[in-house]
Amino acid sequence: MADHLLDSLVPWFSDNGAQVRLPGRGSWSGADCDGLEGFARSFLLAAFRIAATDGDDRLVERYARGLVAGAAGDWPRLTPCSQQMVEAAAIAVGLHESRAWLWDKLDAPEQQVVVDWLSGFVGSRTWDNNWRLFQVVGEQFLASVGAPYSQDDIDAGLDRIEDWYVGDGWYSDGAGQNFDHYIGWAMHLYPGLWTRMAGPSADGRLAVYRERLHRFLEDAVHLTGTDGAPIHFGRSLCYRMAAAAPYWMGALLDATPLTPGQTRRLCSGTLRHFVDHGVPDERGLLTLGWHHHFLPVTQPYSGPASPYWASKGFLGLLLPADHEVWTAREAALPLDERDQVRAMPAPGFVIQATKHDGIVRLLNHGSDHGGEGDPHYNRLAYSTRTAPELTDEVLDNHVGLAGDRNRIQRIDPASSWWEVGGSRIRVTSVVHGRIEVRCVLVDGPEGVVRHGGYAVAGTERPEVSTGPLWAQATRVDRLTSVVVGLYGYERADVRRGLDSNAFGPHSATPYLEARYDGRGPRVLVSAVVLSGDTVWPRQLAESLDVTVDGCQVTLRFADGTRADVQLDEEVGDGGGTAPATGAPA
Repeated sequence: MADHLLDSLVPWFSDNGAQVRLPGRGSWSGADCDGLEGFARSFLLAAFRIAATDGDDRLVERYARGLVAGAAGDWPRLTPCSQQMVEAAAIAVGLHESRAWLWDKLDAPEQQVVVDWLSGFVGSRTWDNNWRLFQVVGEQFLASVGAPYSQDDIDAGLDRIEDWYVGDGWYSDGAGQNFDHYIGWAMHLYPGLWTRMAGPSADGRLAVYRERLHRFLEDAVHLTGTDGAPIHFGRSLCYRMAAAAPYWMGALLDATPLTPGQTRRLCSGTLRHFVDHGVPDERGLLTLGWHHHFLPVTQPYSGPASPYWASKGFLGLLLPADHEVWTAREAALPLDERDQVRAMPAPGFVIQATKHDGIVRLLNHGSDHGGEGDPHYNRLAYSTRTAPELTDEVLDNHVGLAGDRNRIQRIDPASSWWEVGGSRIRVTSVVHGRIEVRCVLVDGPEGVVRHGGYAVAGTERPEVSTGPLWAQATRVDRLTSVVVGLYGYERADVRRGLDSNAFGPHSATPYLEARYDGRGPRVLVSAVVLSGDTVWPRQLAESLDVTVDGCQVTLRFADGTRADVQLDEEVGDGGGTAPATGAPA
């Protein structure tokens, strides 16, 4: 696959090899920077491929020529907080990992041209998030070749990420509650790559990074479905296979709780998932989208070559061919054995995963990326089989009145509150098998409360059906989304969408509705199900016993399991308890 991706880019190289100008919508950084992006991100993949076979003359010649021409003037200079810094980091890492076959073969004047361009990092300023690590690896490469650099810059960048470490192996990507795939493909990746560049001088920090990565992977193993699909959550989703990067890094640093067979299963499974869904496309190109070209899932900084950060998902090519990860048989993951419910207090997540259909659901009570209203952060739940609806009105996996939600306020991994439409809303999730019960407390001015389930989408129109207090949408492959009103809701319906979902042009979201009179706190209780199997909404409602006494909700499931949820009178005061799994867990 690495060869196919790299060879498919050949027609898009500029005459001097310095730019890879792919067709498609440009980024806000301009065509020259987009061309640099195509070179740099594919060069990272080429470097891994070169190292994998002890050199590849075709790739070395192709990228060495473009490297010198680009650094000599075809690439924009590195200026503070410029997109060029991102791409320069890829080039620095690629030069290190392919050093013996490429850098060492350049003559002194050619090396100096590249050093002069990378020297734009020294003493410069980056954005205060994962970008700090671009400067770290860029200047560490300069240090490794005897060029001027600033140790203070390197130390400051590595020290800065300590401020964002929140425990259990998790970082925030910058200040706040920024938890997404960047934690694996940036916050753990670049420190690990830096240790490979810095050598013995990194030993003190290496021990810390290994311990944290090991702990992170204890959680991260639960973030991929049995079909290899990552959870569709957070920004830069067009990077796709990059989601495998932390698993590979765990093997590279000998810092993983996973067996070699499990690592191979996760990484090859993620690649296989996208290949099975048409990635790359018929031209051999990675497009802006998820399974297909879909611009609404992207950000303004994403240019035509942005998806080639997928190169990070090929990090395992740095492992020798006789490494156990390549020789071991793929091994079972926890979800292959049984259903999984895992609370992750550091990011504020609960993972709900079911063995029979291989779906992983992320219940989000902790990540909001600055409260910017991004649909890839402001939903109550995400999954490996669905994506949020990208429309002006927020409905899927959301509870609220009309208006924009403010920052999520975490109570515990299964509970949070926020303000929307002038109201305060608290939600507590209780998980039981494939069922998530959402206990809601609304307090504020009168209005209509709408609560949506998962949006299902595909190339064919989903089947939909409704009852008095339930609604259901089913995709052609039988993936089914259901919401059932258990207490306080008055009607149910399904909203259809067109070209608003990354999983296909036709989408449907079941939802519930209740009129709120604004006379003090009101409790609402619903059941939400996303399943690859048949769901019986009416029977589901009949199997659950719900008792509400003031702000106390008692749930009894069909198997006798009981859960008690205290929704505090003062919404958002941080009190109350919220079991993450329904039963004592």
